[in-house]
Amino acid sequence: MTNPAAPLGPLEPGSSLDGTPPVPGGEYIRERFKGDRGDLRYPPLPEPLAVPVYDNHTHLEIADGEQPLTLAEQLDRAEAVGVRGVIQVGGDVESSRWSADAAERDDRVLAAVAIHPNEAPGYEAAGTLDAALAIIDDLAARPRVRAIGETGLDFFRTQEDGWPAQCRSFEAHIEIAKRHGVALQIHDRDAHDAVLETLERVGAPETTVFHCFSGDAEMARVCAPRGYYLSFAGNVTFKNAQQLRDALLVAPRDRILIETDAPFLTPEPTRGRPNAPYLIPNTLRFMAGVLGEDANVLAADIAANTVRAYGEWARA
Repeated sequence: MTNPAAPLGPLEPGSSLDGTPPVPGGEYIRERFKGDRGDLRYPPLPEPLAVPVYDNHTHLEIADGEQPLTLAEQLDRAEAVGVRGVIQVGGDVESSRWSADAAERDDRVLAAVAIHPNEAPGYEAAGTLDAALAIIDDLAARPRVRAIGETGLDFFRTQEDGWPAQCRSFEAHIEIAKRHGVALQIHDRDAHDAVLETLERVGAPETTVFHCFSGDAEMARVCAPRGYYLSFAGNVTFKNAQQLRDALLVAPRDRILIETDAPFLTPEPTRGRPNAPYLIPNTLRFMAGVLGEDANVLAADIAANTVRAYGEWARA
């Protein structure tokens, strides 16, 4: 999760980012803070992709927009435009449980579970971080939980006194990913050097993904020989994100993934409106333009990369 509308902290069941009650029926467990965001209508469906892909990082437990979409509506819209499946990502105990349960209910969903780095200091202060990590470890044993994330370091939103808790949590998540043989999804904000050093020191899992990659071409070149995946979100389309486009240009083609980080980071031309997995085609076509590549070829490459990283969505 990147650039949330309000700071994240350990939340009680049924709470939300802006204090509003949960949507009846259990479809969501949080509601995104609306504030003065302007147009809260979901954008129109883009032209479908001819070659299906996957959204490898989304937060569908968060209600957004004038008329929030249910999980089934989100997935149906995505499927209609060639987004075959999603990785639904947790950031605390409650959303991780929700993610794992969603993956068991719908074949179009796989799950990632973790304590978000901005959540870790709150758990630590409450004396519950170890218990929370034990729950993440238990959830990771479920067959449709294919990643530990999002975890990592965020030196932007968390003050320096919270960094030790983030580091301890990050290292624990790395070990959980390695123990269960699943991917690691990293949240890295203003912490590139510390994240890379931690991975080198403790040993990265075989499959390591930089969610919503925020580095530049130099960092992409550091990640390449280590086999890390770089996942690009809708912000690659933003005018002020040339460094992301530079990174995309040097990233190995077999290590490029795509995501929404929905409901955040809606790609142009509808930046600021609610994001959703069905908007992946807008980001993918933009990326293809940056690379000077046919969109169908890029989609095929990204789809293969995604399945290599997380396995098949279909049940055995």
